[in-house]
Amino acid sequence: MPALTESIALGRTRSATARKAPSRSLDALFRTCSYGAALLVLLVLAGILGSILYGGWPAFREFGFGFLTSSAWNVGTEQYGALVAVIGTVASAFLALLIGVPVSLGIAVYLTQLCPGWARKPVAMTIELLAAVPSIIYGMWGLFVFAPLLARYIQIPVSNLVEGMPIVGTLFYARVPSGVGVFTAGIILAIMIVPFIASIARDMLDQIPTVLRESAYGIGCTTWEVVRHVLVPQAAVSIIGAIMLGLGRALGETMAVTFVVGNANRLSASIFDPSSTIASRIANEFNEADGLQLNALMALGCILFVITFVVLIIARLLTRRVQAA
Repeated sequence: MPALTESIALGRTRSATARKAPSRSLDALFRTCSYGAALLVLLVLAGILGSILYGGWPAFREFGFGFLTSSAWNVGTEQYGALVAVIGTVASAFLALLIGVPVSLGIAVYLTQLCPGWARKPVAMTIELLAAVPSIIYGMWGLFVFAPLLARYIQIPVSNLVEGMPIVGTLFYARVPSGVGVFTAGIILAIMIVPFIASIARDMLDQIPTVLRESAYGIGCTTWEVVRHVLVPQAAVSIIGAIMLGLGRALGETMAVTFVVGNANRLSASIFDPSSTIASRIANEFNEADGLQLNALMALGCILFVITFVVLIIARLLTRRVQAA
């Protein structure tokens, strides 16, 4: 028996000696490739920002700060302003979050807490399949199917009800109830961002240790109390990240919004009236733009880039605050 033990130990020693020592050259190559990949992303990002800023600089130089505060967009007189497009972009994205976030969190809670086992996978796959639908399909469906229904069953009755009312009448009165407008764009964007937020939130809720839920149920908590005081605080950072990911998608969406937002260069306090977004204006005019108009469109792209960057900074600050709490 001692001889057998000694032979096994000797065999292990020889096999360990026979193994090749780690190659420092390969390790250095791996480190260099990783560093180069990270640097390449930063270079591409800087190149995109630099090219957009270079293309839009003549518009910024021509109109100055007035480019952000002006609502004019006249190709004939070469007067351009970004105010309508910026407000339309922010308003449609805000409506998308207002509608999509509660729905997404409800889906995630249902799939992780309330859904029967046999139905969980089919429901989850159905929600995720929404992310595979091309945006132009959403836009066509919104324009030809959803917009007429919205005009007939919501815009016309609501406009007749709130006409003449202060504040409410201003927000929900449609001068031309055609079905297209900021509200329609917000609903279509909400449908588009739901699968992203719901999938990430569901995965994060699934990662929470089961012992936490069982302990909460063991002391008499209801399902709502478990979700409110145990699950959501544990997954708060990831949920905020999912919401910001959906917001980034809503801010930059082009084709679907172009179909349903109305593409009108008009400021209106009503969410039922047509408007335009930065992405929709670029999509509509970039192909035929020239001269100062092209510079103005590039400047709009630069503004959209800055808005997205600000959203990312806010997301980082929110996640740090939640982690610190």
